[in-house]
Amino acid sequence: MHVVATAGHVDHGKSTLVRALTGMEPDRLEEERRRGLTIELGFAWTDLPGGGALAFVDVPGHERLVATMLAGAGPAPAALFVVAADQGWQRQSQEHLAVLDALGVRHGLLAVTRTDLTDAATAGRVRDDARDRIAATSLGKVAAVEVSGATGQGLDDLRAALRDLTGSLPDPDRAADVRLWTDRVFTVQGRGTVVTGTLGAGTIRVGDRLEAGGGTVRVRGLQSLKEQRDEVGAVARVAVNLHGGAEVRRGDALLTPGRWLATELVDVRLRGDPARDLPRRLVLHVGSAAVPVHVRALGDDTARLALERALPLRAGDVALLRDPGRHRVAAGVTVLDVRPEPFTRRGAAASRARELAAMTGRPDGAAELRRRGLVRRADLIAMGVPVPSDPVAGDWLADPGHWDDLRRRLHDAVEEHAKEHPTDPGLPAEAARRALGLPDRALVEALATGLHRRDGRLYGTARAPELPAHVRQAVDAVRRDLSEAPFNAPDAGRLTELGLTPKLIAAAASAGALLRIADGIVLLPGADAEAAALLARLDQPFTLSEARRALGTTRRVAVPLLERLDDQGRTVRVDDLRRRCTERTP
Repeated sequence: MHVVATAGHVDHGKSTLVRALTGMEPDRLEEERRRGLTIELGFAWTDLPGGGALAFVDVPGHERLVATMLAGAGPAPAALFVVAADQGWQRQSQEHLAVLDALGVRHGLLAVTRTDLTDAATAGRVRDDARDRIAATSLGKVAAVEVSGATGQGLDDLRAALRDLTGSLPDPDRAADVRLWTDRVFTVQGRGTVVTGTLGAGTIRVGDRLEAGGGTVRVRGLQSLKEQRDEVGAVARVAVNLHGGAEVRRGDALLTPGRWLATELVDVRLRGDPARDLPRRLVLHVGSAAVPVHVRALGDDTARLALERALPLRAGDVALLRDPGRHRVAAGVTVLDVRPEPFTRRGAAASRARELAAMTGRPDGAAELRRRGLVRRADLIAMGVPVPSDPVAGDWLADPGHWDDLRRRLHDAVEEHAKEHPTDPGLPAEAARRALGLPDRALVEALATGLHRRDGRLYGTARAPELPAHVRQAVDAVRRDLSEAPFNAPDAGRLTELGLTPKLIAAAASAGALLRIADGIVLLPGADAEAAALLARLDQPFTLSEARRALGTTRRVAVPLLERLDDQGRTVRVDDLRRRCTERTP
């Protein structure tokens, strides 16, 4: 299927032409037919000989209904521009052309209608004038057909021109993420909510779950051109029957879950009025959505837009800014960044303007990584930016230069910590994350190549604590105390007398100078293995009291020492009172 939107001044024969081509009535409302004026979007379709199905989105031409026109024309890939031969170029002809130009529409066809109401020379002048005006826009040079919807003159030529037009359209990406901008929402009794729109990319299937209206909905049914379908691929006019509690309105979008970022702040490039001349309040039209925005000029042709409600946008999206008060298109818009950093320092806006000036509007993964340093792969995809490399950790992507700088900073932070804390040289991984401003601890682990990791800490050249002289003297005193009774651990008073605080005990244990059995209980290194060897000589199994007597120590020491041997697998409990040594015991 191909989808073409009509465009042109009110009462220039758009609906009459669509009716003549399709045999269908595009005007849906009784008021429309009574007044001969399209008020809402109309839809009709036909089969082109040798060209497949062609659906028309028939838009209103009245100036008060430009927002409705945009809802239909915005998602369509091509336009049929209509100018009446008996009236020539009019005000809404110009605004509709400005709309198509601002949206960057590149495929179109001119139909000079109502030729039965004027002579051939006049129709030719209208045709040439319209083609010249159109040629100066994104549409470029277009084919032109003179036709009368009332008499049928020229309809065969128009069908042939439409076949050529649709044949020149690029193939859609049917595997793309779905973003169906809704242009109609209504309720069918017994079926629930139905939305319609032009599917420009992707594929929708019955049973799919989609995000919409701030919630999740399920596709209960699909129709395309009044036919029930199990799936519909782009490009197509589609009606989607939804099941779920989300409230969907015109201008909302049905989205592939987890693949889009709703944003209220975007940086854009402008085509049209200079950024500094734009009013501060305009309306952003994208797809079928129309959202008031606050405009902040940055460069000559760049600006930051603050949206009144979030929209699912991606880098490279094309939209337009319209001034409804003056009934004119102020500028076309190309989205450059859907997640810009807020301005938090003096000069940030000027710096951002220079940055935006270098952007082309075509998403560039490597350039985006350079600007951001770190970004999740899923977020980059949701921003509409191609993924330039493999993740460095988990889902995180990193610019190579920034990654190398982070690694150097991490090594420096580890060495600096060891220098400032010689008794505790290991930098905790969480402290390293905070020091580098990293969003995820997994990044610290990935950066720690060349560093030694132990117990959640990072070590550089100093892998063990460096004990000050007074600590070494205290450790020597403990050694002397334990030389005659190796399991008679010094009590808290003795440790305090020696100046061995819990922190210094931990440092001495980490340095291998002491063996810390529990809080406030220290023995000499190797005492656990020596205890296991002594206990192995007892009749097995043995009780706590028997172990305490064999080791010549107190219950205060024996209980945590035996628990340590249990943890090491040197001993094992037989029941609540007894243990035995394992074969692992020397």
